[in-house]
Amino acid sequence: MSRLEDLSLPADVKNMSVEELELLADDIREFLIQKVSATGGHLGPNLGVVELTLALHAVFDSPRDPIIFDTSHQSYVHKILTGRAGQFDTLRQKDGLSGYTSRIESEHDWTESSHASAALSYADGLSKAKVLHGEADSRVVAVVGDGALTGGMCWEALNNIAESERNVVIVVNDNGRSYSKTIGGFARNLDNIRSQIASIRIQPGYDEVMEQGKRTLKSMGWVGERAFGAFKAVKDGIRHQVMPTQMFQDLGLKYVGPVDGHDLGALLGAFRYAQQHDGPLLLHVATEKGHGFAPAVNDLADQMHSTGVIDPVTGEALGESRPGWTSVFSEELLRAAHEREDIVALTAAMAGPTGLTPFAEKFPSRFFDVGIAEQHAVTSAAGMALGGLHPVVAVYSTFLNRAFDQLLMDVGLINQPVTLVLDRAGVTGSDGASHNGVWDMALTSIVPGIQVSAPRDADRLREEFREAIAVETGPTVVRFPKGDVGPGIDAVRRTPGGMDILVEPENASGSGDDESVDVLLVAIGEFAGRAVEAAESLNADGYRVTVVDPRRIIPVNPELVDMAAEADLVVVYEDGIIRGGVGSALGEVLSTAEVDTPLRHLAFPDIFPSHATRNELLKDVGLDVDSARESIRGWGEGLADRD
Repeated sequence: MSRLEDLSLPADVKNMSVEELELLADDIREFLIQKVSATGGHLGPNLGVVELTLALHAVFDSPRDPIIFDTSHQSYVHKILTGRAGQFDTLRQKDGLSGYTSRIESEHDWTESSHASAALSYADGLSKAKVLHGEADSRVVAVVGDGALTGGMCWEALNNIAESERNVVIVVNDNGRSYSKTIGGFARNLDNIRSQIASIRIQPGYDEVMEQGKRTLKSMGWVGERAFGAFKAVKDGIRHQVMPTQMFQDLGLKYVGPVDGHDLGALLGAFRYAQQHDGPLLLHVATEKGHGFAPAVNDLADQMHSTGVIDPVTGEALGESRPGWTSVFSEELLRAAHEREDIVALTAAMAGPTGLTPFAEKFPSRFFDVGIAEQHAVTSAAGMALGGLHPVVAVYSTFLNRAFDQLLMDVGLINQPVTLVLDRAGVTGSDGASHNGVWDMALTSIVPGIQVSAPRDADRLREEFREAIAVETGPTVVRFPKGDVGPGIDAVRRTPGGMDILVEPENASGSGDDESVDVLLVAIGEFAGRAVEAAESLNADGYRVTVVDPRRIIPVNPELVDMAAEADLVVVYEDGIIRGGVGSALGEVLSTAEVDTPLRHLAFPDIFPSHATRNELLKDVGLDVDSARESIRGWGEGLADRD
């Protein structure tokens, strides 16, 4: 840990010279490469903010001056500087260090959510609270990426911050990317400004000109010269300028920049100016994602936004790689697009992670990345559907939460054929509480007319996606988990109504031992494999367990009601929250049909889980195979004792 071992953080950073901070930055960068390569995590974003975060803590007084990181996946350096370097061996592991800011870890962490574009609203509210508590002289600092600024919530917050005189410092960490390259008119504007730094650097005699500029500005009483804008070399000397941009001044915000995000002297000057400025200020900092680690910088796809375990020298992934759910969807979408010209695809700044990059390369005119704007993506898709297209909107399950109103009112209400493909559904594990996709079934199930499918394996994903895009009467959803696709699970038979029977004992439905409990186990999506394993064990012990995969989980298939009426016990095994999920929907239908068969739920409890592996989380909440089997056994024994 080199210099990190001897620091009393973050106080010691304030007393360090620029040269000492630069050496510390080198140590932190090497520390990050070694630690994150061993655990996995967000490497590229954090390598890009080493100097920026050092300068923040050198100038501002955290936690009195709250520092809020938008999304907070780029908070690893902040964690190091607030005394958590010794915990990095446990990064993203159960009971270990979170990959995002975490309020239970440190008083320096103010938020927890890993959803983008929220930091400015937090900052707006915090600054109002400080004024009301008589602390108007302190600063609230929000570090927001240029990618996050493509989200509408940022501009709603800016609208409120700009009209005030509150001391909010907005640091735009501009690396030209979110997960991938940032898109849109706003991004083009920032890119034009950011490029000025590079164009200045390559001019002959730049270093000599910079030294002359320092002397000139010092004589004028200016400090931190590049904190106030970029220098431009001209024949007769140096001219200090603030890059012309009206985006923020027109809102009423003081704009400063662009500042080189890897020049500690420039950053310190900029932040000192911001700390002394009264009122809201926006500081534009240009950084490079993955800075200092060539494999990350050269990774043009995502610059190691998020990695698994890698070689710390070459950046090569370690361990075996098997086909994933996302790649299966990607291939099937391409096949469908070749067959149907009305198929278009949308994403919210996540083309690579959601599998849309191959589609974008093959059909560029039919692909739309709208930026970090899930709300806009869904309503824009509704407009495309109104125009005769069939949009496929691919987002992470957890990010659908942000677009529920648009799904309900802009798509569902007017019955538009929009297909939502939800990646990372269910428990995702190490990414933490706000990345788990356990809410989508509860949310989508209450949209009138919607059809929701949860494929159990690769073949069913292909099949159910095709069925979804064939629907022209309203919205459809196909959801699948994170990670590798398991082995295929063949059905014993398919019912006339389209359900798959996966396990059907010979003595099912009362045809065998009358003292045995007849259990209908309803398996949702990828949990089908677990359900089959549990059922086979229970059947070997004398139970009569039938496993059914409904395939289409919303609306409830009438055949499922009939099967439930014939059983002694119905158990729904799902990877969504227990309230409002498939079990709840089935319970409502059974009640309406006056079916009084006992219904039990194996589902995610009403909690926000901490980070851990997927299997660890499932075991903790009783959703692993062993726990599921014992729960079913206990419920069955209870029924037998009652009889």
